[in-house]
Amino acid sequence: MNKKTIVIALLAAGVLGVGGWSLYRLGLRNGMAHASMALPTEATSSPAGTLIDPSAWGIPEGEAATRRHIESGLKGGDVDPATGRKILYYHDPMVPGKKFESPGKSPFMNMMLVPAYAGSEGADSSTVSVSSRIQQNLGLRTGTVVSGQWVSEVSAVGTVAWNERGQIVVQARATGFVEKLHVRAALDSVGKGQPLLELYVPDWVAVQEDYLAARRLQGNGLETLAEAARQRMRQAGMSEAQIALVERTGQVQARMTLVAPSAGVVTELMAREGSTVMTGMPLMRINDLTSVWVQAEVPESQATQVVKGAQVTAQTPAWPGEVFQGLVQSLLPEVDPTTRTRKARMTLANPKGKLVPGMFVQMQLGGGQAHPTLLVPSEALVRTGKRTLVMVLDNEANGAFRPVEVQVGREQNGQAEILFGLSQGQMIVLSGQFLIDSEASLKGVEARLSSPKGTNSEAGPMGAGATPQTYHTSARVEAVAGDTVTLTHPEIPALKWPGMTMDFRLAPDVSSKPAVGSEIAIAFRMRDGDAPQIVQWQAHQAKKTGGAQ
Repeated sequence: MNKKTIVIALLAAGVLGVGGWSLYRLGLRNGMAHASMALPTEATSSPAGTLIDPSAWGIPEGEAATRRHIESGLKGGDVDPATGRKILYYHDPMVPGKKFESPGKSPFMNMMLVPAYAGSEGADSSTVSVSSRIQQNLGLRTGTVVSGQWVSEVSAVGTVAWNERGQIVVQARATGFVEKLHVRAALDSVGKGQPLLELYVPDWVAVQEDYLAARRLQGNGLETLAEAARQRMRQAGMSEAQIALVERTGQVQARMTLVAPSAGVVTELMAREGSTVMTGMPLMRINDLTSVWVQAEVPESQATQVVKGAQVTAQTPAWPGEVFQGLVQSLLPEVDPTTRTRKARMTLANPKGKLVPGMFVQMQLGGGQAHPTLLVPSEALVRTGKRTLVMVLDNEANGAFRPVEVQVGREQNGQAEILFGLSQGQMIVLSGQFLIDSEASLKGVEARLSSPKGTNSEAGPMGAGATPQTYHTSARVEAVAGDTVTLTHPEIPALKWPGMTMDFRLAPDVSSKPAVGSEIAIAFRMRDGDAPQIVQWQAHQAKKTGGAQ
């Protein structure tokens, strides 16, 4: 009885197990069937529903899209059902400027080509698209090209110096001895008519005695003797004032006092008490302080804006709030090779003597008349070394930016003068433009910008009647499919290509095709957006290296 019960229980358990396994397998098959039916529905509903935006794709997403296009048989000109956008072409992001009609592997790098869609980044080869989210993350700021009146104004710094045109030299007019100095140190201030020193001149004593003796003589015709004696005093170096003193007093004036001819500062004192002085020897120098010179350092690039006679306003930290007026006296023919600045001489009025030599001053030099021009903030300029660019906002809705080459005139106060390249009212980028410039370089936008209009940057002129540049190299034939030939070539220095295996296209007028495995010499031309085109080939007879003809 017990054995029978056990057998029945085991049979029941087996039946239940088999039934459960069958139900499990049935449910699994039904689930897979539903999943397989749902996939086409989702794929077909994607274009009509939520579409993928390729603008935010990176290289991995682009390569995945290319593989999907190969599986689906899509090519340039078709509409991608996953994005709902037209495929314009395929390109290698590491080799800007090359476009391909069909998806596949890059002939330049070990990677897949990346598609470019209409209405997304890469749609316009002359623009760079940046999404609004990325613009906000970058803190992108824009401004407007405005028209304004440009008034040249040069800022310069300099130091105060003596006005050498106001310098007076006090000289000895006769040989004598310095008996007394009234001014004993350099840089002493003197007033006009102030005694400077006393001289004893022996030669003056003799001529004065002759003159006084001739005056005391009585008789007709003796006046000529007195006049001759007066003339000898003049020849001895006596001034009219000194001669008049002798006539008035009737006594010999052995000691003469020299006075300051004008007010100023004694800049140099050469005479000392007891020293002997010779005729014509300088005794001291006096400089006027009513006006001073300023030797300004003007940047070489702004030197042409400095005009002789232009108004100058100057300030110095020594006198805060005090403004000194003056004129540009001259632009000196000398450039400092270290600082690349040119010296300009300014004359500043100094009636109260507040400015003294050695003071540091900051000056504003007025230029010529104002003229209308286009102005942009200086921060908007991107200087690459070869040219100057400005990032222009082409389409605010799509976030399309285009680099524009401009010619910059003068710059001052954070504003730059634009001579050509922009027009009034255009929106330009003020901050974050260097990141856009980097992206434009990767896309090859700037490479096309630097090429002449209607030319190919690598293949030479492509305009009407122009012949593209032809390159020569040797190669080994790996495969031949239609008009496409896969070749392995050595380094080509003219194109800066390393040795690699890549596809070439046979020109329509090339009827024969090379055999697989053969060594050939080819002449080819570059084509924008397609593989290089072989215009001539022949069986390889001698070892050649790549180069340009």
